[in-house]
Amino acid sequence: MASDTLDLADFYESRSGEVARHLIRRQIRALWPSVRGDAILGLGYSMPYLRQFRNEAERLLAVVPPGQGMLPQWPAPVACATCLAAEEALPFPNDAFDRILLVHCLEHSRQLDDLLREVWRTLKGEGLLLVVAPNRRGLWARLDRTPFGQGRPYSHSQLSRLLREYRFMPLAARDALFMPPSERPWLLRTAPAWDRIGARWLAQFGGVNLLLARKRVQALQPSRPVRQSRRPRLVLPAPVGARPYPSRRSNLQEGKDRQRRESILQSSRFS
Repeated sequence: MASDTLDLADFYESRSGEVARHLIRRQIRALWPSVRGDAILGLGYSMPYLRQFRNEAERLLAVVPPGQGMLPQWPAPVACATCLAAEEALPFPNDAFDRILLVHCLEHSRQLDDLLREVWRTLKGEGLLLVVAPNRRGLWARLDRTPFGQGRPYSHSQLSRLLREYRFMPLAARDALFMPPSERPWLLRTAPAWDRIGARWLAQFGGVNLLLARKRVQALQPSRPVRQSRRPRLVLPAPVGARPYPSRRSNLQEGKDRQRRESILQSSRFS
């Protein structure tokens, strides 16, 4: 079941949510160091992570699944740049975006096949996809009091296999949220140190996986000459009433029968 937008907003307004947003945004920026002039789409609850690109990107849009609901407007106080849309039918043309960000989306999707096909369709050729999903090996996926404890978690290898299956080429992976999920002030103050130590010594055990992938456009394969099969060919039966084409063997047998009949007639004539 997808997390409600109000619950997600309450989490990111809490102290632990602010720390989590800061640490994940830092990894997103490391994977997307420059987005100047790009059109970016966020799927799921991506608004807290899209704000950092407002002064760089050419266009920013956020799509929220109907099951999550939507806040009145984002980014406040300017015009609304969010909309509700079904993940299996995004209201955008083909090749509309340079980059797509999935946050609080993949782990809740009920139609994963249609979602990834729509992401592939709306990305431009060689476009970039960035997935943020709970880590199956991390502590945050084991406790349901945070949004990262909801839905279906993934490991790095599972995410890579999934994206390859839908014609994406994984490029880079990052981890975030190595600290235990807690509201204790001393633990939150040391959260950046937890991430620095975890990225060095506890790789792939963070609370969140980040995987960057590129849309893969398959080239057309050149046509090859068809080799003749050495298997025996199937001979279809002749239609009813049609005279079969005589073979060489039947012609020889016919000649022998004719000679035999002629010899019988000659012997009977002289007897």
